[in-house]
Amino acid sequence: MQNHERYESPFSARYASPQMQRLFSRHYRAMMWRRLWVMLARSQHELGLPVTAAQVAELEAQADRVDLALADQYEKELRHDVMAHVKAFADACPEAAPIIHLGATSCYVTDNGDILIIRDALRLLRGRLAQTARALAAFADRYKALPALGFTHFQPAQPTTVGKRAALWLQDLLEDARALDTLLADLRPLGSKGTTGTQASFLALFEGDEEKVRALDVLIAQKMGFDSPVALSSQTYSRKWDSRVLHLLSGIAQSAAKFAGDIRLLAHLKEIEEPFEAHQVGSSAMPYKRNPMRTERMTALSRFIIINALNADQTAASQWLERTLDDSANRRLSLAEGFLAADGLLNLYLNVAKGLVVYPRMIEKHLLEELPFMATENILMRAVMRGGDRQQLHERLRQHSIEAGRQVKEEGLPNDLLSRVAQDPAFGLSLEELNSMLDPALYTGCAQRQVSDYLAGEGGEILARLSDQGIEVADIQL
Repeated sequence: MQNHERYESPFSARYASPQMQRLFSRHYRAMMWRRLWVMLARSQHELGLPVTAAQVAELEAQADRVDLALADQYEKELRHDVMAHVKAFADACPEAAPIIHLGATSCYVTDNGDILIIRDALRLLRGRLAQTARALAAFADRYKALPALGFTHFQPAQPTTVGKRAALWLQDLLEDARALDTLLADLRPLGSKGTTGTQASFLALFEGDEEKVRALDVLIAQKMGFDSPVALSSQTYSRKWDSRVLHLLSGIAQSAAKFAGDIRLLAHLKEIEEPFEAHQVGSSAMPYKRNPMRTERMTALSRFIIINALNADQTAASQWLERTLDDSANRRLSLAEGFLAADGLLNLYLNVAKGLVVYPRMIEKHLLEELPFMATENILMRAVMRGGDRQQLHERLRQHSIEAGRQVKEEGLPNDLLSRVAQDPAFGLSLEELNSMLDPALYTGCAQRQVSDYLAGEGGEILARLSDQGIEVADIQL
């Protein structure tokens, strides 16, 4: 069957980068298993078991030369993926064959291998987060003083600034980055725990020497780049770790979906749009359309990632006693596709954040249409300071506002609230004076200062700690 006649995952074909796809490839997983067998053999050699330096060297020489076709042949016969790889590795290492996987159970390579892949994948996402956060920070700083109409319930509300809105997107993303760093710092491997987590097989190998059993557990974890393994386990590490990982991805997706939803609303208002290439087609039927396809795709991927976190919750909750295999098939899907989706999502997020298009005149137009209503409190205060009755003036402003609003909604006419107030002798304010009170900057409160303080303070500190680790965004179709 040709490739085009078989199902192809959208994560591979459309969304995820080559870097993330490599981490969850069969070859990379098999390579991690072989390296773990090398670590086990070397640690056993160092602790005095009958594993020779020559055997360890032979394993090391063949660790990255994975023959997947041979492993597949063995699996058809054995119906066991780990043993198939043990045999394929043994074929390549005849001298070391007798000691491969010595004392270990399958989860020694599957669980430890998954942790190694998860760590690499988290580091890759950390780079994506750093790049996207820097793009948002630059945007927030550039537009920190540009007044814009604020919305609550998607109804006109007190003005804010474009930069303040972007700083809120940034803050969400930096909280995700901080959570990711915490998870990376906490992450620990299974180590060498044996079939039910009691380390009985290793205790037998070391002839009852519990100190060497403990030393093997720690030594393998250290060779993997961790300070120590999990303190306790059954045959597997607790599946609550997977839940924590997928919920971290869900948090990133929540932040991205909030950003994407806001951009889609702002695009409808013609205030801010995602980038749109010169030859990009917005609709097959309507040539004029500029559909927000990237942020819509972000919304779609975010929804998948958020729902996918429930897989890990259910798996963690349904494990029986020391081990049950109903986690395996689910984890192959949920972990890999969760990371592949998050990778594609952050690539889109960065692309959009770096190319946001702002239309200041449309932003000003919408703000000025609503600003007379928002100036009513200032108008009331000024009229009262000139001797007016606060309660009477409040009622008159309410009536004028209702009538001006009716004229706008029912007749499609401009907002004439200020003209009505100027013609009302109870206020004693001229139209010129009233117009002078419509400087948008007077109504954005501390928004500009808040952005500057955040970028120079808490947000800037988190940004400074982030590193993109030299990772470049993949050349994928966005």
